[in-house]
Amino acid sequence: MKLGDKYHKWVEWNEVEQIYLGKCPDVMTGIHGDDPIQLYAELCDVIEDILQHFVTSGKPLPTPKVRPMQDVA
Repeated sequence: MKLGDKYHKWVEWNEVEQIYLGKCPDVMTGIHGDDPIQLYAELCDVIEDILQHFVTSGKPLPTPKVRPMQDVA
């Protein structure tokens, strides 16, 4: 398992900016791009790089807190 697998990530369309936004609030604000599939792959890579920086600098990893919304029926 990769370090980033613990963190919720998603890509969404921003109607105002007319661009896709990739988000992972527990680790970073986000990135943007034109292709949602490529953007998700880039988001995962960036998150792994950030988390690896935490590890190599001896800092504790951020606690995963953001979770997908659950269907409450």
